[in-house]
Amino acid sequence: MKLLLTGATGFIGSKLFNFIQNDNQFEVKGCVRMLKGSDNLNLVEIGDLSDMSDYSTALNNVDVVIHLAARAHVFNVNSLDSLSEFRKVNVDGTLHLARQAAKLNVKRFIYISSIGVVGVNSVNPFTELSNPEPHDFYSLSKYEAEIGLKSICNENGMELVIIRPPLVYGADAPGNFAKFLNLTSRRIPLPFKIINNHRSMIYVENLIDFIVKCIDHPLAANETFLISDGEDISLHTLIEFIRKSLGQPIWLFPVPSFCFQFAALLFNKKRLVDGLIGDLQVDSSKARQLLDWNPPFSVADGIAATVYDYKNRNIKCCE
Repeated sequence: MKLLLTGATGFIGSKLFNFIQNDNQFEVKGCVRMLKGSDNLNLVEIGDLSDMSDYSTALNNVDVVIHLAARAHVFNVNSLDSLSEFRKVNVDGTLHLARQAAKLNVKRFIYISSIGVVGVNSVNPFTELSNPEPHDFYSLSKYEAEIGLKSICNENGMELVIIRPPLVYGADAPGNFAKFLNLTSRRIPLPFKIINNHRSMIYVENLIDFIVKCIDHPLAANETFLISDGEDISLHTLIEFIRKSLGQPIWLFPVPSFCFQFAALLFNKKRLVDGLIGDLQVDSSKARQLLDWNPPFSVADGIAATVYDYKNRNIKCCE
């Protein structure tokens, strides 16, 4: 089976690309913006993801597309111009790729979306039936891409699989998790001892395992999945896992959650604080029951592996 993977040099894509290359049942080509001197013959330079990209060569004889490439982790996004930029890449670029794939008889299109499509916090666990409530330009663009993909696939008979992961973590994860890991690795007391929130996450290797499951599983066709490690975790427990894996003292002290909420209003940091102390739970039972999928790594395993890789890459920690 021949695969095309976009975003093949990103945080998730690079690990998925290497995994698939070592799996004899698949042949994979990876799309990248620039080759940058790489001698890997399985990489194809496409340029920027847009509605002008030419995938005709890359898609030749491809059975399944896995679309990971996206505009993300852009933090100054308060203008309409920013929304336009997200749409150019995440909507227009995605749908352009899907139309070319359908034209060239690709059988299945696997789209990595985001849990942000259904919201940023949850009173009850999100499911595949939760109403869409995109909370920022990124999640709005991912939702609009989902709608467009369903239309294209319905018209052309190409199977569609949509995966909406929550926060994906690993040693070289970008964005807020990288900042959090750097903060937690410092030998300083942190004010989160009584923050007993519930948050779903997914270790990058668990996400990769699920994506591979969706490549050829017949029951994955035309389905949407919410996935996680299957163990919700509080902020203080996450810090305990990380610091124990680092061999450091826990060093947490209690500050009530309303103090963080007040500070969020005072300094206009509501989104950041919600991401730290709010609840975001994902019900991944559909993936487990329909596809008989179980994540190979527990949260404790995933955090331990993340910290091990973090230390071995000599990322400087403040002592």
